[in-house]
Amino acid sequence: MLDFVYQDDFLLVVNKPAEFLAVPGRGLDKADNLTTRVQKEFPDALSVHRLDMSTSGLLILARGKEMHSRLSQLFRDRSVKKCYTALVAGRKISTQGAVDLPIGPDWPNRPRQKVDFANGKISLTRYSLLAHDPVAGISRVALEPVTGRTHQLRVHMAAIGQPILGDPLYGHKLATSTGRMMLHARMLSFIHPFSMEPLTVVSEAPF
Repeated sequence: MLDFVYQDDFLLVVNKPAEFLAVPGRGLDKADNLTTRVQKEFPDALSVHRLDMSTSGLLILARGKEMHSRLSQLFRDRSVKKCYTALVAGRKISTQGAVDLPIGPDWPNRPRQKVDFANGKISLTRYSLLAHDPVAGISRVALEPVTGRTHQLRVHMAAIGQPILGDPLYGHKLATSTGRMMLHARMLSFIHPFSMEPLTVVSEAPF
């Protein structure tokens, strides 16, 4: 069942489950996805951005081509503030900070990405510590991707020795109780392209 967190005549915000595609993939086994299911109820819905299959949380879909163009421009201009919640493994990190490391494709190991100082694109992630369990060596953190590179949060956290729990590509060996990756798109905040009023949508992490 689809979990609509916000909807109006111009856009939809849906809570995507973990381990579910945001858009169709290659092959019949990857045909089922969130966008296609939404389009059965809202035929004018168009995907504006994506979440990794293993990531849960908020996803925006535009209603119609005009709104798709406006929302896509907001993402290109970095005018959409995004905040994620994650559980990471490792030592206790500082209360807040930033990871400023360029990211590019790890071509021999696609779809992996890597920190690449020679050819990578500028990538910036801000983080803040929410809680730390010293016995388990696990922290709950808030992550804000200022840029929007592929696997950015996952690569950056792994690069500073704080891999996201359950990450199948960059994660810690420690298994999670649910078997999922502990990364959730918690908040989206932007100016509504039609009303021009601020809109903030929140979905708390299920872990």
